[in-house]
Parts: sequence; C-alpha cells; structure tokens
Amino acid sequence: MASTLRNIHGKRSNFQSEFPGNGGSKRRNLHDDDTDHNVIGSEDTVYRYLCPVKKTGSIIGKGGEIAKQIRSETKSNLRINEALPGCEERVVTIYSTSDELNHFGDDGELVCPALDALFKVHDMLVADSNDNDDDDDGDEDLVGKQTVTVRMLVPSDQIGCVIGKGGQVIQKLRTETNAQIRVIKDNLPPCALTLSHDELLQIIGEPLVVREALYQVASLLHDNPSRFQHSLLSSPSTMYQPGGMLMCAPLTGSHRNYTARRDLADATEFCICFICPAENVGGVIGKGGGFINQIRQETGATIRVNTSETEEDDSIIFISSKEFYEDQSPTVNAAIRLQERCSEKVGKDTNDATISTRLLVSSSHIGCLIGKGGAVISEMRSVTRANIRILQKENVPKIAREDEEMVQITGSPDVAMKALTQVVLRLRANAFDMNHGLVLLPTSFPYIPQVSESSNRSKYAKRDGSRDQDYSKLSSNSKRRNHVS
Repeated sequence: MASTLRNIHGKRSNFQSEFPGNGGSKRRNLHDDDTDHNVIGSEDTVYRYLCPVKKTGSIIGKGGEIAKQIRSETKSNLRINEALPGCEERVVTIYSTSDELNHFGDDGELVCPALDALFKVHDMLVADSNDNDDDDDGDEDLVGKQTVTVRMLVPSDQIGCVIGKGGQVIQKLRTETNAQIRVIKDNLPPCALTLSHDELLQIIGEPLVVREALYQVASLLHDNPSRFQHSLLSSPSTMYQPGGMLMCAPLTGSHRNYTARRDLADATEFCICFICPAENVGGVIGKGGGFINQIRQETGATIRVNTSETEEDDSIIFISSKEFYEDQSPTVNAAIRLQERCSEKVGKDTNDATISTRLLVSSSHIGCLIGKGGAVISEMRSVTRANIRILQKENVPKIAREDEEMVQITGSPDVAMKALTQVVLRLRANAFDMNHGLVLLPTSFPYIPQVSESSNRSKYAKRDGSRDQDYSKLSSNSKRRNHVS
C-alpha cells in the first residue's frame, strides 16, 4: 500500500475536504451500548458497496457462512439487501462504530472495523473475478491487464467530501492513484435511495490502483458521516425514485451460465400459492397461453394453474423454482408480475383502486410472518400501510389443504405490492433458514401496472392471534387438483 495511506482513526486523510454539508469531520465515539447492531449511529462508519448479483455467493456462502465469518473476524455489521427484480446489483451495507480498531494490511495499520470488512468483501469479489478470468482464458497478459470496477452508493450530503471545492479533492485522487473516479447523479440503479438522495461513486482501474483509490475514498467517508445514515437500514416506502417504474428483466445468459456451474441438487425449491378468483384465470393464462408463457420465459419460474373440483369460485396459481439464495428469485419475480391479475377488486365501485391478494401458507411456516407477540406482522403493516390479515380453518377457502392458512393483503395496487414483497421475501428467507440479521429486506418495489379483471368483495374474517414457533422448509410436494395450461 502506498505511503499516502494513513490511519483513519484519529487522523485526517491526506485528501480531507472542507466540505461543510455534514458539520465537518468531527468523529466521536458516542455509543454507550454497542450491542444494538440493528441501528446505525450518527457517528458510525457506513459503506454501501454494490455487488453484482451473480457474484453475491462469494460473500454470502452456503447458509450465510462467509458473511458471518466476515462479521465475526472484523467485529463489524454486514447486511445484504434482497435482490430486486430487474436490478443486476445488490447493496452490501457495512457499518461499525470506531470504539474498536482492527489491524489492517501488511503494516498492521489500525482502522475501524467497517473499513476492514469493506476490503474483505472487495478482495473476495476481485478474487472471484480472477478465478472466472482464469477459467475463461489463461493468457497471462490479459490477466495482468485486468480492470476492476467498484461502485458504491453515497448520500448526497456526504459525497462532497470526495469531490471537494471545485472538484479539487476528486481531481487529486485521480492524479495520485491513477484511477478513473466518477460521481454519477443520473440513471442510478433501482437500489438507490430517494430519502438520502443517493449518488453513485464509481472507481475503475487495475486492481492495485482501485484498491488504493478505494482506501482513500473510504477514509474520507469515514471522516464525514452522513446525517441520513440512521435511516439506511430501515428504508421508508419512498426509498425508490417517485413515479419510477421497474419492469422485471429476463434472466441474462451470464446469469444462467453462473447458475449452471453450481450443482442444482444443492438448490432449494421455493414456492408461492396465490388464490385466484375463477373469473381471473383467463387473464392469468392469456390468449392461447401467451401471457403465462411470457412470464415463465422472462422469470424462469414454473407456473401452474390448478382448478378446483368443488363448486368453489377460486383456483390456485402455483409458482415455484429451484433457487440459490444469493440469486434473484424467479418465484418472487413471477409473483410480483402476476399479483394484480390474481387479485380481486374490493368495494362496490369497480373504479375503486383497492385490491385483495390472497396466498396460502403452510401452518408450519406462518410464524415467520407473525413474529413473537405479532411483532413481524405489525411491522409489515406499519411499513407498507397495507391491511395484512392471517386467516385459518373455517375462514380459508375449501380449495386449501388442511395444513394451510391464508394471508390476505388489501390496499391500493402499489401498497399491496409493497406488502406482498415483504411477505414473500420473509417466506423465502425462512425457506433458506437464513438469519434475518444478515438479510436486509426492502420495503417496496416500484409499482408495475397490470390489468386486473376481478371484482368481488373480500369475504373472510380476521384472525387476531400470534405465536412464536419453529419453522421447517417450504415444500411443494403435496399435489393439488387438475392442472390447467
């Protein structure tokens, strides 16, 4: 590491900015209770590193083991956002206090835990890229000219410390590190937050050049915490660009190739069961099966329409896929695309933009949606503003199995989508036995308008109970009735 790299605890970086937007660089240790790992303090060090979806496995590991090891070794906190449909990157949020210092690099320099963890994540991803390059081409000249790209989200009130007055700081960084360093304000990825007015910091160059530039940038961000950082773990419903539309993108060839290199026998099946009004089934299938086949092709999910042999007015839309946790979920993607077509309108006025979405969930898994003392379902209601109810026994349609309960979500299409996102991502984390402390659940996806053709009033009662229980993995082995389409 070049001699310009300095101890970032108690010393100013060589590139210290006079940017006043965050009250200067007066970093203090204000934490009386450092056991609260779910809150970012005003003086904590926070980094949000963008990781390509197809490389997330390198820092998560099977069952989250690698991520847990990073947290343990560095004494930092690390959260990994759920993959958003259509977004090729996931946000890795790394944060810590400066109460403890870690030895960093060959010189044993003392740095805050968050910076230590940032470089462990960065080095793992670079090593993963090297391994892939070696597999593709053994030409040493090409390997020596490898280009690395680092992308980080930075709040607008913090980015000034990297830019400096008149761009002096960023120009000095470019000159002394030989890295290409840009601050991008437009065409941000969907995972950028509106509340903190995120901007995108991008560093490109050879591996050692990028590593040195990243260190300098990380030092500046350490010295200049954002006033918005307390909100970065629990993003409000306005976290996405207002009015923005995110259409779910098809799986790319590179994504499929990445999945194929792993043993599919290790994948976990994740499934979602919609209860769909009978009159909506035609809209779900589409003319000649066109719509449902399009969703199958674009998401990679298996979708079945199961009709009832009883006189019930409902059918089951069964969505499933074999998945690895670090990847985008075909099941979640398809569920969001199909939600409005599977939902029924609520209210006498058919112009009233309120829908009711119903899902069947095994009784052995429903606890992950309730939480101890009803804490989880209360949180989902508060965050999404949706009416979320859990019904059982006589209040569940006859098409359901005896061991299933019904989750009913009511609200405007946008609100209902936010609630469905919360529900299915919690079910998915539970299916993979993931630690919720490791996974950061988003509060919403941008609204995807779709045509709904149903118009019935909800007819189910509310269950006001809650319980704390142990859950097993979700399975789709139980067979339902006639398969259509």
